[in-house]
This record gives sequence, structure tokens and C-alpha cells, in this order.
Amino acid sequence: MHAPVSWLRELADVPADDTGADVAAALVRVGLEEEGLHGGDIAGPLVVGRVLSVVPEPQKNGKTINWCTVDVGENGQQVTEGKPQEIVCGAHNFGVGDLVVCVLPGGVLPGGFEISARKTYGHISNGMICSQAELGLGDDHSGIIVLGELLGAEAAAGLKPGDDAIALLDLADEVVEVNVTPDRGYCFSLRGIAREYALSTGADFRDPAAAVGAVPSANDRGYAVHLTDDAPIAGRVGCDRYVARVVRGVDVKASSPRWMQKRLTQVGMRPISLAVDVTNYVMMLLGQPLHAFDLDTLSGSVGTRRARAGEKLTTLDDVERTLDPEDLLIVDGADTPLAIAGVMGGATSEVTDRTTDVLIEAAHFDQVTVARSSRRHRLTTEASKRFERGVDHAVTAVAAQLAVDLLVRHGGGAADGGVTDVDLRDVPEAFDFDTTLPTRYIGLDYPRAEVLATLRAIGCEVELLEGDHVSVLPPSWRPDLTDGPELVEEVARVRGYDQIPSVLPQPKAAGRGLTHGQRIRRVIATTLAHQGLVEVLSYPFVAPSLFDRLGLPADDERRATVRLVNPLSDEAPLMRTSVLDTLLDSLRRNVARGTRDVAVYEVGLVTRAGSEPASAPVPGIEQRPDDATLAAILGAVPAQPRHAAYAAAGELERGGPWGPARSADASDAVAWALAVGRSVGLELVVSAADRAPWHPGRCAQLALADGTVVGHAGELHPKVTSALELPARTVAGELDVDVLVAATGTPLDATALSTYPLAHTDVALVVDEAVPAGDVESALRAGAGESLESVVLFDVYRGEQVGEGRKSLAYRLTFRATDRTLTTDEVSALRDRAVAEAAARAGASQR
Repeated sequence: MHAPVSWLRELADVPADDTGADVAAALVRVGLEEEGLHGGDIAGPLVVGRVLSVVPEPQKNGKTINWCTVDVGENGQQVTEGKPQEIVCGAHNFGVGDLVVCVLPGGVLPGGFEISARKTYGHISNGMICSQAELGLGDDHSGIIVLGELLGAEAAAGLKPGDDAIALLDLADEVVEVNVTPDRGYCFSLRGIAREYALSTGADFRDPAAAVGAVPSANDRGYAVHLTDDAPIAGRVGCDRYVARVVRGVDVKASSPRWMQKRLTQVGMRPISLAVDVTNYVMMLLGQPLHAFDLDTLSGSVGTRRARAGEKLTTLDDVERTLDPEDLLIVDGADTPLAIAGVMGGATSEVTDRTTDVLIEAAHFDQVTVARSSRRHRLTTEASKRFERGVDHAVTAVAAQLAVDLLVRHGGGAADGGVTDVDLRDVPEAFDFDTTLPTRYIGLDYPRAEVLATLRAIGCEVELLEGDHVSVLPPSWRPDLTDGPELVEEVARVRGYDQIPSVLPQPKAAGRGLTHGQRIRRVIATTLAHQGLVEVLSYPFVAPSLFDRLGLPADDERRATVRLVNPLSDEAPLMRTSVLDTLLDSLRRNVARGTRDVAVYEVGLVTRAGSEPASAPVPGIEQRPDDATLAAILGAVPAQPRHAAYAAAGELERGGPWGPARSADASDAVAWALAVGRSVGLELVVSAADRAPWHPGRCAQLALADGTVVGHAGELHPKVTSALELPARTVAGELDVDVLVAATGTPLDATALSTYPLAHTDVALVVDEAVPAGDVESALRAGAGESLESVVLFDVYRGEQVGEGRKSLAYRLTFRATDRTLTTDEVSALRDRAVAEAAARAGASQR
């Protein structure tokens, strides 16, 4: 929100010598965030000039410039030479005799643009004739400012060359920009900003709503209004107050007054027309969005209703929008949609140059309804930003009256005597507040008198009760104040957040260090980093279409998801059920941005949907919930196991004089999983698997010795890489960290290292092509016994010697005893036992 200091001075007693920085500092003290300071950075000489001559000069590039002489009074550098200022200008919307604004050498324009005499188009240009954009007065840079048009002939008649244009156009005015947080919606207006300034400094506040004067009461001669809502959201009707006023005979072609255009420009809005400027000005002053309808386009009445499925509306931005049944609409007597309530009006009823009679709408719409419509249609407007944060429902009629007054004053119209005010608001209820809460919550001493004074200063009505309790009725512009802790925050911020000391908590006893689960998670993350992968973090939200692109079967448990009621993006409303769901998109973005060789990993939570969603109780804050309530809350939270996932594409080893490059393949994905297992003291068992999104022939299952599945790794299916726009042959893996934590919960007993020599023996076993090498290895380990130290597959052969559909697997078996040197006969016997077990389990025969 932009707050011009000059406008702020009209609403609060800002000291004459206070700068924009002083105002910003005062607002920061009460919790508003300063975004920046604008304006006030123009330095003279910036003067009024009268054009004496204009000589057009065509250029070789096809452009025509004007070689001008300008009378700038006693300010010009060429005055001592007895000649007028000579200036080159590219605009053509002025002529001899016009009064213009000139910045002379030495002057500084917004953005620190310093002006000097310079040679251009064959002339020395001693300054510049300025446009609105160059002075920060608007967006128009197509032509220079002609003061007779900008100020009017009567106002310009009193000007003379050399007059100070900074003072004339109020260019020294500073504008403070503040960031309005969601709970400070009332600060989306000068009324709210001025109230906060007065609260911070103790200055007097003049409410502009009170300055409007008497507002006529509703009568039976007003324009017909009907409010209906057959599908309120969470029991809240879409519109609980609607004020309609009619102004007839308005000259909508009349220009808005210059002061209004200036203020709209200062707050970041573009002046458009009288009717639009008036509604925008009132919104910026009071915070109440308004809408102006062309009365002749309506069918005798207006009202509200929810949209029907498939209904369409072309909004003022000329976009045809398909409406949702949750959208609240403004409709006319013929039930024709006129606007999306609180968001944007429709094109069929907008005020045009042919409009003479205007209907002013001032309404109070439900925050949730407007917020959802705005997000659904990706349409954020000045009105929607205010409604979704909460608008003061008590100022609705006042805002309509002010708009009527301004239209009559500047458009020459006449206000109808009929006044419509349909008021369905609930009666606000006070709540009990313990005045000792600020002291107990904040840790500073807040005397009762200070607490009561603060509550009254922010607009609350306070009624004293017995003891330390009071009854508090928040003001109409603060819908966020609903309970005691929110009032505590108000007490703390009014005194100043800087008054709250930073105190580090002191433990009563030494900590116990990391938990077992935390240590295991750190080891896993460190191990993956040591393998050369880079850790990333991704948002755990996915689109419903992702599971089809991953090729998950229709009955796959990973399709059972938790849907968010209020997602950050409507395109991704589901919680992920696999870390790969979002990690693969991180890989894709890196590749799309030119990083062809990528290896990334992430350790994060996934969400498993239960059979039926459960509702959690909402306990009070007065005391700790009992164990049953806590159990019910935890029971309503879906299971969220922690997984570790990784993915890689491109080259893992670069090529060079030392040899060719090596790309990531399925064996790397499996090796990283085995490295993770070994890092936590587990030997994972590898077996072939068929599980989406991996290639069925290049997917491995990782399991514990007891068969508990830990995860899967391998190469992604080609259809998956194509659907996700990933490089071909992308590899990936995912492990269940919680399973690894549980499997390592029992401390391992240290095993003494044997000092006796190793004994190696090789065996070549012929098996069917369909038999996984992992099954053969498991059989060899089981048959060899405890003296077997390692098994390594070092060769695979397929050919005539083993027959079609068969393969030969060559293994190196390493034996070592803990108490003696094994003899050759003992090693041979152990080898034969291993081979026999492989024959029994896998049908292997020794080659």
C-alpha cells in the first residue's frame, strides 16, 4: 500500500518537518513493514517555460525532432547571453506559446537521472522538456506536459516563465510504501494507515468516514436489491450488506480533478475516467471497494447468487471466464451475471462514454468466497485484495455517499432520493479477556491501565467485569480480533516489539543429544552426498495427473492421496506419496536449464491416506489437552513416513585423456542403495522386481535379511521419462528411512577382526536366463556358512557353450575363519556346500 505523506497529513497530525523516513519508522514500530520510499527525489532547476519557437528537423532515421527555444525566466544558462534556452525535443503535442515544464542542466529527475547540456541531433540541448512519466506523475511518455491542458486554462493563466514547477506540481511529496500483512487488511487504505500512524505517535487522528457527514437512511424508493445464497461456504453467506445509490445525469466525459488524479497516481493506480477514478479514490481513502454500473444496462434490479455450473461471464479485462458454483455473482433483474462479486465487474454493464445514469454499489462480501474466486480465476484485483483480508462493514454506506457526492460535484449529476441498504449482518458479540494475559504471555509487565488504554486506542469497546477480566467488543474494521491471544499481540505491538528483549532459553539440564532416528537420517544424507549427489528440497504437492504419467497401476496404494482443502496451487492439490513424485521434477528443471549431468537426492516425508478421513478435535488453549484428546488429534493425522530418494541423468564420470565417459545406469542406483545400507550397518538383499515407475527389466528391490522391503532402485521406464520430459536412461531409487531406523534400533555387537589369511575360490554356475543373480548369490551365502566373508559376481557369459536361454555366472568366494587358517580341503568343502545350495534353490549347475 502506497501512502502519500501529504495525504496522510490531512488525516493525522504529522509534524511539518517529518520526512517519509520518519513516517515509515513510525509505522514500523506498530508492526507494518516498510517496502520503500518513493518521490521527493527531484531536484531543481525545474521550472515553467513558454515555448517561443518550434523548428521541425527530419532525421536520416525517419524520425523528426523539434529544435525549440523556450523562455525560462531568469533560470537558464543562456540568459546571460541574452537568448532563450535552446532545447531538443522529440514530442509533437505542443506548439508556440504553450506553457511547459523544463528541467535545466543541474536538475535531477526521479531515479537519480541528472540533467546536463549535451550534444544531440547536431545541437547542444540545454535541458529537457518533460513528460508525465519523466516526472513520475503517470505512465504517459508519448507527449510532454502542456500546463494549460493539465491545470486548465484558468489556473495556467497565472503562471509565468521561471516559476518553480516542483512546488506547482507537488513533486516534493514523498510516498511511503508498506507491506500489508493478511491480518492488517484495514491498512489497505489511507484511513487505516493514518490510524496506525496516530497509534504509533500519539498524534490526533481525523477519521475521513466521519467527515463525509450525514448519510441518509434506507427508504422504499431505492433501487431494488435482492440477496440470495443457496450454497454458503462454511455457513457464511456471500454478501451480508449491499448499498445501492443512483446518480443521474452524470457527465462521465468530465475529467477527474487534478488532485484526485495525482493521488491515484501516487498510490499506484492509473486515472481512467471520472466514474472509475471516483470509485478508486474512495477505495483508497476508506478501504471499501465500490463498483459503478451503467444503470441503463440493468433490468430493474440487482442482486447476488451463486454461479451455475458451466455459466460464463466476460469480465472487464475482455476475458471470457467459466464460472464455478462457488463463485458469488452480481446479477440483474433478468438473472444475467454482471460481475464476480468482490473481484471484477463484467463488460456488459461497465460505464462508457454514453453513460448518463450510474448505479453505485458498495457491498460487504465474504472473505473466503472472494479469496477462492480470485485464486480460481487467477484474477487478483485491488478489490479482491481488500475483501479477502476483511473490509470494514460499518463504512459501506459512508463510502457510497462519498462516491455520490464526488460524482455530483465533478460530474454535474443529481443524486436520487432513493437509498437501498440491505443489511443482513450478524450482531457482533463481545468476548471475555483476562488483562493479565499480556504479562503472562510476553514476559514483560503490562499494567492493567496500559492494557485497557491500548484496547480502547485500537478501537475496542471495553466493559469492566469482576477481577482482572473485561468484556471486549473489537471494532468493525478488525475482523481478525476474535480471542485473547490476538489482543495480547495488539498490546505488545503498540508498546513496541523492540521493547521485548531477546533472551536465550536456558536448559535446566544437559541435553541428551540426537535421537537414534536423527542420527540415522544424518548418516543416510551424508552417505548420499559422499556418493556425489546434491541435496535438494521440493514442495510436497503434486497434480492428480502425475500418477498416470508415472505409470502407476489403477490399484496401486500410492494413488491413495490426501487432498488439501486450500492448496497453494489448484494444479497441485495432493500430498505426495513418494519423494520421487517431486524429486524428478527438480531433476527435470535442472536439465531444462542446461545442466545435463545431474545427480540429486532428497530426504523428506510422504503422506499415506487412511481408509477414511478423520476429523481432529480442536481443544481450547486454557490448559493442556488430556491424553485422549491428544490421541484423537494424532489419530486424525495421516501416516507420514520418511523416505530418501535419489535420481541421476547424464554422465557420472567425465571423459578425457584418461578414458571414455561413463553415464549413470541402473547399477549405480542399486549401488547407492547398498552404500546407504552399509553406512547404517545393514547388508541389503537385492532381487529383481517389476514396479512402476521403473523399467521392469532394470528394477531392483532392496530388502532386509528378513524380507522386509526397504525400497527400489534402477532405471526409469522409457514411457515415464518421456511423459515427465526427463533424459532417456534416467535412473532413480527410493528407500523407506523409517524401516532403516527400525532395523538399526538394536545396538550392534562389535565383531573381532580375524588375523588369519584369506582363501579365494571361484565358481561358474549355469542357470536359466530368468534366474536373478541375486537369488544365486543368496543361495551361495546360505550354503557356505559363517566362514564366507564375501561373494562377488565378476563375470556373466551367454553363448553356445551354455545353451540358448541359459547364462553362466562367475563368482569369487572369499573365506576366512576367526580361529585358524583354513585348509584347501576345508575351503573346497565349503565351496561344494555353497554350490549344492545354489543347485537346490536356483537350479544351478557348475560349469
